[in-house]
Amino acid sequence: MGPETTPCDLVTVPARQGLEAVDILRRAADNEPVGPVLHDGACAVLGFLVPPGTAEAWDVPGSACTRTDGRGLRIPAEPPAVGGGWLLPPAAETPVTDPAVLRAALDQAARLIEAADNCR
Repeated sequence: MGPETTPCDLVTVPARQGLEAVDILRRAADNEPVGPVLHDGACAVLGFLVPPGTAEAWDVPGSACTRTDGRGLRIPAEPPAVGGGWLLPPAAETPVTDPAVLRAALDQAARLIEAADNCR
């Protein structure tokens, strides 16, 4: 399946946590691949594309996972939201981000943000 036909769910997080998570994922020693990442027009929210069915077990505080109810949101060539864009565009070799890897990165990002905010 190419990126334009890959079904997925969408995990949304505040941009600050999402950007930290992207950085964590891209710098990880085990080189876990990062799938497409969307941003809204105001750059307040990031959306990570994950495999369909992820929403059923998603429980990461401060984030939400949109269920596709079997219809399978499909990764388009253009961002699906008007005014939004791709932070990381779709690529055939990494159609989605592994939810377990994303969960760990979001947890680490939340801890880093909390530590930074408490240093003031």
